[in-house]
Amino acid sequence: MAALTAELNRHIYAYHVLDAPTIPDAEYDKLFRELQALEAAHPEALSADSPTFRVGAAPIPEFKQVTHTVPMLSLNNAFSDEDIENFDRRVREGLSAEQVAYACELKFDGLAISLRYEDGVFVQAATRGDGATGEDVTANIRTVRAIPLRLHGQTPPAVLEVRGEVLMFKADFKALNERQREAGQKEFANPRNAAAGGLRQLDSRITASRRLRFFAYGVGALEGAAMPASHSGLLDWYMELGLPVSKERAIVSGAHGMLGFYRDIGQRRASLPYEIDGVVYKVDRLEDQQQLGFVSRAPRFAIAHKFPAEEALTKVLDIDVQVGRTGAITPVARLETVFVGGVNVNNATLHNEGEVRRKDIRIGDTVIVRRAGDVIPEVVAYVPERRPADAREFVMPANCPVCGSPIVRMEDEAVARCSGGWTHCSAQKKGGLMHFVSRRALDVEGLGDQLIEQLVDKGLVKTAADLYTLDQDKLASLDRMAAKSASNVVDALAKSRDTTLARFIYGLGIRNVGESTAKALAQHFGSLDALLHAATWEGGIQLLDVPDVGPIVAHSISEFLGDEENLALVRTLSTVLRWKEGPHAMKKADGGALAGKSFVLTGTLPTMGRDDAAALIEAAGAKVSGSVSKKTAYVVAGADAGSKLAKAQELGIPILDEAGLLTLLETAQTKETHVDEAD
Repeated sequence: MAALTAELNRHIYAYHVLDAPTIPDAEYDKLFRELQALEAAHPEALSADSPTFRVGAAPIPEFKQVTHTVPMLSLNNAFSDEDIENFDRRVREGLSAEQVAYACELKFDGLAISLRYEDGVFVQAATRGDGATGEDVTANIRTVRAIPLRLHGQTPPAVLEVRGEVLMFKADFKALNERQREAGQKEFANPRNAAAGGLRQLDSRITASRRLRFFAYGVGALEGAAMPASHSGLLDWYMELGLPVSKERAIVSGAHGMLGFYRDIGQRRASLPYEIDGVVYKVDRLEDQQQLGFVSRAPRFAIAHKFPAEEALTKVLDIDVQVGRTGAITPVARLETVFVGGVNVNNATLHNEGEVRRKDIRIGDTVIVRRAGDVIPEVVAYVPERRPADAREFVMPANCPVCGSPIVRMEDEAVARCSGGWTHCSAQKKGGLMHFVSRRALDVEGLGDQLIEQLVDKGLVKTAADLYTLDQDKLASLDRMAAKSASNVVDALAKSRDTTLARFIYGLGIRNVGESTAKALAQHFGSLDALLHAATWEGGIQLLDVPDVGPIVAHSISEFLGDEENLALVRTLSTVLRWKEGPHAMKKADGGALAGKSFVLTGTLPTMGRDDAAALIEAAGAKVSGSVSKKTAYVVAGADAGSKLAKAQELGIPILDEAGLLTLLETAQTKETHVDEAD
């Protein structure tokens, strides 16, 4: 018990004070439950410094301390359906009720905060601290734009303490780390660390640069106004006062309703714009909450239902490399199998050699592994206190492990690559073929990764052109391929012969040429011959005339199409595939009513996907960009729009919803038609 207490207190200090956790939440929860069980069995040995008596840790000394009028307590955790069923049973027994209504909301992975308003004016903000005393972060909270400095309405309460969470959206976190890299500074491990660190800056200008967000979810002190009758009513009132409240919430009945909410959010978790690590259930009626009361460090009327851990501890058994479709050599950590993010993980990416050095990951280390949604597992960091004396550093091999070609790394690139190309390296060949038949390229349904691996390994396919020589008998001879499945693949290959120039260019897998660049090339040149001429004439200088094509992309295109084997493949495929060509792939792309204008799509549109919206915009002569700038003409925003919408509002860029976009396109088409008639 003494050892567990000491270890947990060290982790609490690292997490809440230093903002530098040394173990994942799941590991901490495991140790915490172990200590709870021991204390229940041996109450005579209970220590005064046990973390079961505390919430968080003491405030750091640089900030003024604030005593909370109403303590900021934590919640007990649930990890299984049985835990939730037992929680519902205890609540029903405590209220002598057959059914209970629960307010369900998200458990944000951020920093708990208390905001104090007096007569509707924001006067103070404090962190949770140890639950009784927190840190005064008023100046920093003022920089969080989502938090109103004055509440809406004519008759605000005399005193209102709003409890909620400060967090950072995924897009803002990604942008922050990009700025950190460009400045040569340390990157943050996750959005929670970045948000907590930003809120604890003595210089509030640094806080302002972090683009922090806030969601309200509870109440502390309230004077001069009637308390709403329910928790859901409280959040509705907050919205009227101008306080941000998450829309991801629901009122349900019983354990079945709570578990339904949990599973729905779990399925959508990866697509949310922010990190969460579970959901929270609260008895909705505040009168019932008061009747149930509290036990020790947590309320009886609420519980946090945590998702399977997205981070876990395991050991690095070895580090080797794998070869991608462009020849990129990626170090991969071979791990002791660990259950994380809902699956068993035994491999995790280390990205590149520089990343291995920066994180100082060695063979034999105990490491934190992270997996979120469908994202490839990655090694976040190693645990210094668990590094063995015989830990070995990773050494990048000199030759490709697949084809034996030399591994090279250009001076201006972080990634090392196999020099064999997809004509010599079977790993690159497989990756290139998988990309060629993917949905956004040639879209050959039924031709999956395992089938392509067999085709390459058996020598039936050496280039993409060979795919179109396959017949039903060849395919049916492969493992797990019945005659019907083979027939379906042959039909899918035949269907894929009718494509577009943009899809064909994208399917070639040219480095640095993504889907939007492929479209831009097709629109600009209109024909394959024009593109080939531009790529091979005077170093591809004409390529620089294409929107969004810079020197690096132009060099990649010229290098690919300048290779004799690649050029021969392109020529062969052009005789197999069919697409419409012309001086311009889109009608009046140069002279349309929206020609030259840049659109940015963000969020989920109600009736059409982003691809459909992008196609309509591009058909009107405009282009679709991935980032917002002063040159952006319009931002089209749907549900769950993130940082792009915020930046557009900041720059004063016109914002359209789906209906507004369709109206604009219809108006542009009308103007263009009138011009045609006049001509």
